[in-house]
Amino acid sequence: MAQAHSNHGNTVAAWTTVGLIMVASFIMCIAVVITSLWVFLAGVVVVGIALVTGKLLSNAGYGVSKPADNRVTRGVR
Repeated sequence: MAQAHSNHGNTVAAWTTVGLIMVASFIMCIAVVITSLWVFLAGVVVVGIALVTGKLLSNAGYGVSKPADNRVTRGVR
């Protein structure tokens, strides 16, 4: 039986989103150490930017294309 998609998210959209979220996590970790609310909120803003960027890249064709609606993807055998 064929899998619906087999690239496990290896796309430009996925890598960009994850990379930006990792940077945001680092910013938020630093904010906790230095106890700064403003730096933490900057990390939250970077998470929002990451999500919007990932969605825009996905819509621009740099993400995984949706599989066709066939018997395999609907789970019908």
